[in-house]
Amino acid sequence: MAQATWKGKKVTLNAPRKIAGVTPAGKKKSVFVKSDKGNVKVVHFGDSSMSDFTQHHNEKRRKNFHARHNCADKKDKTKAGYWACKNLW
Repeated sequence: MAQATWKGKKVTLNAPRKIAGVTPAGKKKSVFVKSDKGNVKVVHFGDSSMSDFTQHHNEKRRKNFHARHNCADKKDKTKAGYWACKNLW
């Protein structure tokens, strides 16, 4: 995995996880990504009350989520929708 510096700390890029206390969003799922300009930014996604990433195993629910959120068109890694479609489902 690629490494970068964010606010003086070494972070791993494109590795989603819950980051409690480090970010203002608290226990929301977060990922560090590098923007087109080369800046490292934090993308918060998902509901803070949801459990782990591996919670959703029901095929019908997965298909419904992808249809509702138009996941086929989510290509930008700096947007929360991309990570929600990729990691939550």
